[in-house]
Amino acid sequence: MFIQTETTPNEASLKFIPGVTVTGGSSHEFLDLRSALPSPLATRLLNIEGVVEVFFGPDFVTCSKDESLNWSILKPEVFAVLMEHFSSGAPLFKDGQDTSGAEDTRILDTDSEVVGMIKELLETRVRPAIQEDGGDIEFKGFEEADGVVRLKLKGSCRGCSSSSVTLKNGIERMLMHYVPEVKGVEQVSPNMPTSCV
Repeated sequence: MFIQTETTPNEASLKFIPGVTVTGGSSHEFLDLRSALPSPLATRLLNIEGVVEVFFGPDFVTCSKDESLNWSILKPEVFAVLMEHFSSGAPLFKDGQDTSGAEDTRILDTDSEVVGMIKELLETRVRPAIQEDGGDIEFKGFEEADGVVRLKLKGSCRGCSSSSVTLKNGIERMLMHYVPEVKGVEQVSPNMPTSCV
């Protein structure tokens, strides 16, 4: 097995590509050991001193490090854990504890036409580009009253210095172009309430 790495726009994050399916389409983010309990792999990675976040994408794993440490020190340990896990064929999650990830862009019967268009654009245009950078985006709601789409950045995109540029100059412009009802995009922080219309 050969694991490739790719840099991300976030210098504290590194994307590891094991050459096998990781989640098969969904994404999972682990910000601490407690959230990682359902996944033995995430738990092992977060137990490496200096690794502070783990993100599973469809075919990659992104690890974020403490800024005081260097990737040259952490990378061999991360490689070893990933190599052992993917070579063994062990499951990503403990039995019955796969949280399947958010189905945030699945279009529901209860969604308005506007929300359906927003979800379609996020799934087909935005998500693939963000995953290329080792992260993901989650749709958290659309306020029809003020035309604001609320999104959550995950993986290497969380805390990245260029995330506000990505949101405003990339995602916001595209959504406003294709969906006239959209007047803006806001990033949702972990402790900010979300709502959907």
